[in-house]
Amino acid sequence: MASPALYSKYARVWITHLTEVWISAELTKDYNPGDGALQLQLEDGTELEYKLDPKGNALPPLRNPDFLVGENDLTALSFLNEPAVLHNLRVRFIDSKLIYTYCGIILVAINPYEPLPIYGTDIINAYSGQNMGDMDPHIFSVAEEAYKQMARDERNQSIIVSGESGAGKTVSAKYAMRYFATVSGSFTKASVEERVLASSPIMEAIGNAKTTRNDNSSRFGKYIEIGFDRKHHIIGANMRTYLLEKSRVVFQAAEERNYHIFYQLCASAHLPEFRALQLGSASDFHCTNQGRSPIIEEVDDAQEMQATCKAFLLLGIGERQQLDLFRVLAAILHLGNVAVSGRGSANCSISAENSHLSKFCELMMVSCEPMAHWLCHKKLKTVTETFSKPLSKAEAMDGRDALAKLIYARLFTWIVGQINRALHSSSQQHSFIGVLDIYGFETFEINSFEQFCINYANEKLQQQFNVHVFKLEQEEYLREQIPWTLIDFYDNQTCINLIEAKMGLLDLLDEECMMPKGSDDSWAQKLYNSHLKKSSHFDKPRMSNKAFIVHHFADKVEYQCEGFLEKNKDTVNEEQIQVLKLSQFALLLELFQEEANASGPSSIAASGRTKMTRVGQSFREHKKSVGLQFRNSLHLLMETLNATTPHYVRCIKPNDHKSPFMMENSRAAQQLRACGVLETIRISAAGFPSRWTYQEFFIRYRVLMKQKDVLSDRKLSCQNVLEKLIQDSDKYKFGKTKIFFRAGQVAYLEKLRAEKLRAACVMIQKTIRCWLARKKYLCVRRAAVTIQRCARGQQARAFCKSLRRTRAVVVLQKYQRMCVARRLFQRQRAAAVLLQRLLRGHAARLRYTQVEPKAVVVQRWVRGWLARLHYKRSVQAVIYLQCCVRRTLARRQLKRLRIEARSIEHYKKLSIGMENKIIQLQRKVDEQHKENRQLSEHLSVVESTSVAELEKLRHHLETLQGVEEDARHLGIRVSALEEELGLVHQELDRSRKVRCKEYVVAELNEKNGMLKSEKDELNRLIQDQGQQITGWSYPAGFPEYAERLEMELNEERTHYQNLLSEHLRLEEQHADLKSERESVLYNTYTYLTNGNKYECTEELNGGVDMALLLKLQRRVAELEKQRLHLQNECDSREEQLQQDRANDLEECQRAIGAERDYEAQKRQELEAENKRLKKDLKELRVALSLGEGSGLVSPGAPAYNVLLEQLNSTNEELEMRKEEVLILRTQLVNLEAFKNKVKEAATEGDSGHLNEDGELWLAYEGLKETNKLLESQLQSDRQAHTEELEALRVELHALQEERKEQQLLLHTLQPQDGCRNVGLECEINRLTRHNLDLMEQMDKQDKTIRKLKKQLKIHLKKVEASDTLPALMRKARHCEGMLEYKKQDESKLLRTLITDMKPRASAVSLIPDLPAYLLFMCLRHADYTTDDQRVYTLLNSSINCIKNVLKKRGDDFETVSFWLANTCRFLHCLKQYSGEEAYTKHNTPQQNEQCLLNFDLTEYRQVLSDLVIQIYQQLIKCMENILQPMTAAGMLEQDTIPGVLGLKPTGLRKRTSSFPEEVSYTLESIVKQLDSFHSTLVKHGNDPDLIRQAVKQQFHIICAVTLNNLLLRKDMCSWSKGLQIRYNVCQLEEWLMDKGVQGGGVKETLEPLIQAAQLLQVKKKSGEDAEAIATMCTALTAPQIVKILNLYTPLNEFEERVSVSFMKSVQVSFLLGRQESPQLLMDSKTVFPIFLPFSPSAVALENLQIPSSLNLSFLTCF
Repeated sequence: MASPALYSKYARVWITHLTEVWISAELTKDYNPGDGALQLQLEDGTELEYKLDPKGNALPPLRNPDFLVGENDLTALSFLNEPAVLHNLRVRFIDSKLIYTYCGIILVAINPYEPLPIYGTDIINAYSGQNMGDMDPHIFSVAEEAYKQMARDERNQSIIVSGESGAGKTVSAKYAMRYFATVSGSFTKASVEERVLASSPIMEAIGNAKTTRNDNSSRFGKYIEIGFDRKHHIIGANMRTYLLEKSRVVFQAAEERNYHIFYQLCASAHLPEFRALQLGSASDFHCTNQGRSPIIEEVDDAQEMQATCKAFLLLGIGERQQLDLFRVLAAILHLGNVAVSGRGSANCSISAENSHLSKFCELMMVSCEPMAHWLCHKKLKTVTETFSKPLSKAEAMDGRDALAKLIYARLFTWIVGQINRALHSSSQQHSFIGVLDIYGFETFEINSFEQFCINYANEKLQQQFNVHVFKLEQEEYLREQIPWTLIDFYDNQTCINLIEAKMGLLDLLDEECMMPKGSDDSWAQKLYNSHLKKSSHFDKPRMSNKAFIVHHFADKVEYQCEGFLEKNKDTVNEEQIQVLKLSQFALLLELFQEEANASGPSSIAASGRTKMTRVGQSFREHKKSVGLQFRNSLHLLMETLNATTPHYVRCIKPNDHKSPFMMENSRAAQQLRACGVLETIRISAAGFPSRWTYQEFFIRYRVLMKQKDVLSDRKLSCQNVLEKLIQDSDKYKFGKTKIFFRAGQVAYLEKLRAEKLRAACVMIQKTIRCWLARKKYLCVRRAAVTIQRCARGQQARAFCKSLRRTRAVVVLQKYQRMCVARRLFQRQRAAAVLLQRLLRGHAARLRYTQVEPKAVVVQRWVRGWLARLHYKRSVQAVIYLQCCVRRTLARRQLKRLRIEARSIEHYKKLSIGMENKIIQLQRKVDEQHKENRQLSEHLSVVESTSVAELEKLRHHLETLQGVEEDARHLGIRVSALEEELGLVHQELDRSRKVRCKEYVVAELNEKNGMLKSEKDELNRLIQDQGQQITGWSYPAGFPEYAERLEMELNEERTHYQNLLSEHLRLEEQHADLKSERESVLYNTYTYLTNGNKYECTEELNGGVDMALLLKLQRRVAELEKQRLHLQNECDSREEQLQQDRANDLEECQRAIGAERDYEAQKRQELEAENKRLKKDLKELRVALSLGEGSGLVSPGAPAYNVLLEQLNSTNEELEMRKEEVLILRTQLVNLEAFKNKVKEAATEGDSGHLNEDGELWLAYEGLKETNKLLESQLQSDRQAHTEELEALRVELHALQEERKEQQLLLHTLQPQDGCRNVGLECEINRLTRHNLDLMEQMDKQDKTIRKLKKQLKIHLKKVEASDTLPALMRKARHCEGMLEYKKQDESKLLRTLITDMKPRASAVSLIPDLPAYLLFMCLRHADYTTDDQRVYTLLNSSINCIKNVLKKRGDDFETVSFWLANTCRFLHCLKQYSGEEAYTKHNTPQQNEQCLLNFDLTEYRQVLSDLVIQIYQQLIKCMENILQPMTAAGMLEQDTIPGVLGLKPTGLRKRTSSFPEEVSYTLESIVKQLDSFHSTLVKHGNDPDLIRQAVKQQFHIICAVTLNNLLLRKDMCSWSKGLQIRYNVCQLEEWLMDKGVQGGGVKETLEPLIQAAQLLQVKKKSGEDAEAIATMCTALTAPQIVKILNLYTPLNEFEERVSVSFMKSVQVSFLLGRQESPQLLMDSKTVFPIFLPFSPSAVALENLQIPSSLNLSFLTCF
């Protein structure tokens, strides 16, 4: 009871009301003890006199201050009473849209009746790892507390979810299980977590139905135990069900439905697989149409059916079992439509031709006649005889309904058992968390047996809850060493004894059921006789003798006795069951097998057991009543709960109309009383409900202390001030760390604090107003004196000014007139001069334009004439000189010829000698032609020989391919054998798991392939976009277009990097699955080998054809012999071919040498002969000239004509010889010796004799080109031959490996092996892995071929582009800056530079990025030596080593930063020294000479770029793991501005966190950590742009975590907290300025947090304020703005809450049109797309020094 002193004027109280339960009123007069009434004023202004009870003089409960309303924890309220709790819940639910509230250890959840965006993965991540009192109330917070306590205390946990129908129990339990599935961290697909979640749609389909209160009401209770291993991963689950409402199968009230599964079946009846069930619409069946409401709005039963079937498949219930299950359900529907004919108590009958009965019997595979007979009759047994008794129509219909209920109950139990088998794990369970979803306290107008059992269960749960709450309070007092007395709390043990004790209600009910003529009336009389007026919890209604009243803890409930006995017995005709047991339907027989085999621990009380009048064992099995079974299962449940740490969730239904965010006070108050919330409040209020730590109390109530009371010891200071403020020491107690207050004392302290602050405010206001008034008076006085002084001065200045103006006017007029006249004259003169100048210029230009073309024409013709004249004169002079010279020479020649021609005999001898020489030349030419033909024939023979050899090799290759085809056929037969073995293994659980793993691996491989293709596609798109951007011209509006392109590029980059991270994650998952599968296979093999050899052998013998195996073995042996023969033959042929090629090559070289010498000799002879012929020709001409001069031979004489003809023929023959010599030289120019001879002849001057007209030089140039072509063809032929040989070797090696594998496979399949099926399966898996490896090798080879083709194209382009002939000798290139190592030292090099490299030591002693430089220098040497194998090995090994280091030490920030810098530098080196112009323009000439020569490493640049992205994402993950724990504490919780923040009273949840006092972080801790990150990145040599991007990501993490905590913590949303956040952000901005990394959008990442702080500080009243908020908060989404305004909490009475009208104006007027994401929280996991700008290095490779500490002495420097 609160102190009477608090009932003063203006105090507010709660008074009762008929409809609103409680209403608020304000005292208009102080209350004095002894007054009989209170003078009150209601909120609507009505005056009221409230009469007090004269006996108890109880005062109405006080209302809490407004700033305490809306608290997260109800125990934080100063006045703990029912109206305060109800009002707090109402304000949070309706005004703030918050559905969760703590009440001590209870989480109160109010059903909002609309979906809320507070259950996403981002919310789960936000609550994961947080203490329960640090975040706003949520079901995830309770789940996290249970998970954390299980991990910390190694104790099992339970979450008890209760509430009446429609309150949201099932949804709350589902979200709790989803939380466990998300945070448990399993990696396998179709894992236990997914199977646990998949059980929910199945249980909702078969156990939930539509009621008048809820569209998805659970009609049974369930307890799910989720098992965890030692690493706290989910490994299995188990479900127990309680009290299924079987009566709903055959009866539904108005506006209600049967179980969902029936309507789902009817909605899917048109599907082909369901046509055999002969179903129709749900309105056609009696069991589904009694409520006349077969449809639920916004629910598609057909889609729900698909979800149910998918869940069945996920839980291992195949399609065949599903069809059997649906068959039973369809039979129940048909059974409900079976019509019974008859009237009154007369005999009834059912026609055997009844369509629905025949369909029922057809589906159940039973005979119609006996079923029709026993539906209308029952068998009675006596001691001597047995006879059949006809039933009335009502009894027959009851029997039919009882059979339908029994079948459905057995099917429900069977499904639960199947689910438990699917969720069972062979691994040992270390701990578990149980989730209990059970019905709450129920009371209706008519309450029957079901409500009695439900309320009985709630009595037991309430007792356990009371004991637990009392225990927690006791532990708190003992821990703080507070003297305490026993708290009087409600103990309902007497009510429980009334129900379950000996001769209790259930005991009497079972006794009455055993009586032959027991009835409900006789049972009621026994109850009256046994308990009426003997138990305070039992009563009898005044107007009824067939009902009784039980006073439960929540309310008194009147139960109608009618139907209790029948429901407790749950009788079914035994003969009907016997008919069903004769069925051929396997599932039906399984349902009705013996109870010991059919039921299990998972369904102990899933439904009532059938009680049938049978004898022997069957009767003993079914003698247990429903009540007894329920009591036993309830005791087992309570034992389980008592052995765990419970967590309570109480679901409240706010109204019965399912209206969103509307609360009816009467319904809410009724449920609060029933669920134990008010009992918790009462227990808490009976002790010391308000508790403060000494530091919190000191900060809050420092204003009440005087300066002398403030001591260094905070505890002593608090004790001194409390002794002065509160006189009664019983009102508070001092604990070790906290101060405990009675109820109402905190409100009294708050009142004193408010009065002190109010007085201080009045004093401040008075002083400020006085200061403002005096300041205003002094200002006005100074202004008056100034005005007077200025006015007088103004008058004097005005008079003086008038005198000056008069004089000035005269002067101005004079000068003005003069100025006007002068200006007019100057203007006219300037105009005239301008006109003259323009006219003269125009005339001059006109003359110039007329003369200029003519002058040009004249000049052109004159210059041309002069040039032609000079040319003609020069030509004439040259011709004249030539004529003179030729005339002189001709005269001399003529003289000699005349002298020779004088002798006829000499002429005849000369002619005869010339003929002989011509004949000899003709003979030599013919011989030369013959030798040329022989050479060509010899070359053709050599070519045909090589072609024949190639054909032989191709023939051998085809033979080997045929062998390979046979091997493939053999593999197909092996696969067929594997399929047969797979049929045998279907019954084995372990083999099924292995196949599941293989399916997952295949799916992951497929996903990997899809990701790779998508990655390649994105790379191609990025390249295309880059080409488009390169050739694009800048139009108008380019900045907007460029910004849009940049955004699209960032989106593509983000998508690509997300795909890359997903690809890497899937690769890791694939590796884990692979190792897990191998371990499972090994365990399976070991298990079968040790224990199940015999069984395995039998199964294999039964499923495998041994004759086929022997044939297969023989065939493999034959193939092996054939393969060896082919291999030997191929080897011999290869050796023979090599030997033949070597012999042919030697012979060809010898022949070519001989031919070369012979051709050289013939060439010399031809040249000598040519010289002789020329000499003879000259002599002949001389002779002719001499003869002409002497007159011996006249020009017309016959002899002269003969000589001329011979002369002409001789000239023609000489021309033909020249051409033949040229052709011969062209054929011989491909030989290297001939080129040397030609060069020697050219140097010795012989070419002057052979090159009279320049033909020889032209031939030589053409032959050089021919030589190049022949050399390239020869090289290509050699390379093709080498590749063919290598391909043959690879195929031979593959055949050898395949032979070994087949031998191993056959050895595994031998009959003497007891477990060959497992060995075969292992071998199959190994072969599959080997095939995958071969496919990867083929892909690598394809990539290598593509690379070589690219390199060939590049070299061809370079050759085509070169204008000069390549040098014959290799030009020496610059070879400095390279490192050489031996092949065996490569592993040592990688181990030194990568694996064993210590980042911290290397950052001190080595230059930045030294490993990258050294690796690149090694790569340069491999490129220089054209060692492609070493290049690719070095690159691949380096990348793999870096990945391994990051996998092992990926959590170390320094390691990740170090390799990020080195990988980036290695990538930049590949670009810088690639030789591409885009990168080499930044190089020095020395660096350009060191570019790579032979290999194009573009693909490896992409691989390294992906690796950089991976390392960067890992770096971000490291930073996030470090920053996330300290962000909320440093940015929100720390009091960085002392004296500004005020603390509010905290509830129980804040007092009892999951963990003890943790490390406290401050803003200085965050700044220090940022300094550490920045210095590490700089020290390791990371690029500045990369550092800026990392800092941007750090600030995004800080902003996202801080804002998310602000959005999920109501206690942080206040004005003072906004001031603190703004101060902290300023400190971070100063850090950015200090480090110089404020650019690049880093500061903009803090904008949402800045705007949130401003939103907490701005005014929130008028529409202008709302408009200002909408304009200011552009970086916040609409849900975030609304959430912050909803959470805004005043810390003092002077602050005002945000009104509902203001919230609506903000939502409707300004935020409605925003197109934003509806997501509430910022995604702290978002990683901005990384941009890697090219950063060339100025380091000279040749100047790098290798430290001796690295022990790299095996490297050789160049």
